[in-house]
Amino acid sequence: MDFISGAELLHLCSAENCDISEIMIRREVSETEDTREHILKRMLEAYTIMKKAAKEPLEREVRSVGGLIGGEAMKLHHYHENGLSLCGKTISLAITYAMAVPEVNASMGLIVAAPTAGASGVVPGVLLALQEVYQLSDECIVDSLFTAGAVGYLFMRNASVSGAEAGCQAEVGVASAMAAAAAVGLMKGTPEQSLQAASMATANLLGLVCDPIAGLVESPCQGRNAMGAGNSLICAELALSGVSQQIPFDEMVETMYQVGKKIPPELRETAKGGCAACETGCRIRSDLISHR
Repeated sequence: MDFISGAELLHLCSAENCDISEIMIRREVSETEDTREHILKRMLEAYTIMKKAAKEPLEREVRSVGGLIGGEAMKLHHYHENGLSLCGKTISLAITYAMAVPEVNASMGLIVAAPTAGASGVVPGVLLALQEVYQLSDECIVDSLFTAGAVGYLFMRNASVSGAEAGCQAEVGVASAMAAAAAVGLMKGTPEQSLQAASMATANLLGLVCDPIAGLVESPCQGRNAMGAGNSLICAELALSGVSQQIPFDEMVETMYQVGKKIPPELRETAKGGCAACETGCRIRSDLISHR
């Protein structure tokens, strides 16, 4: 049941007449020699952590250790509760939850790195929003997380999910691809459509740099989680509607990696370029240092 490319994954789906999540579950069983029941239980535990991290900042203000973020998710929540939304219910919920999880992460709370801590809001933001809007069971969401996991596995195996190695396109970009594929699966799309959505999501964020202010995984990271969630839903809807992505998934994975290697070191999590190096970014860094 192992696969090393998107093409092999789709071949297995066709040969076994099942979806991506089922292939990934079977792979985990064969690779870990664990029982199917225990693997599903562990994924449910992961989703429980995701849900808590997405909800907690909406109930009480969670301030980050660096003090750059905290309370933004609650502001969005109140804004939407007042009937004010430009995005519609699904995207509004997704970006709110996607903003919430980084607040928990930056306050040293418990999150699920999916695929990284810096991009941990995208997958739960999208899936929790879809669960609430479409009244889906936890079992449905757990199943879709294996689809997300399959996409993340292929990026980890064939490219990178490290901002220090390939920029934020490898963190929020990959998270967005994972969530897009999972969303398609949840909405009963085909395996081919799931990987098309993942490829689109990656293409849309190609070249995204990693430039955390003061070297903290807080800003602009939080806003990029929201963007990644919105991008996931857009790409899922495009794929489900029949809009095709010209570049196959495997080629997009390789393209992302090649682009990442060409991003200057200053724009790969060193806090020496981009937002971190602008006048305000430098001032914030100096203020933080002076208060330590």
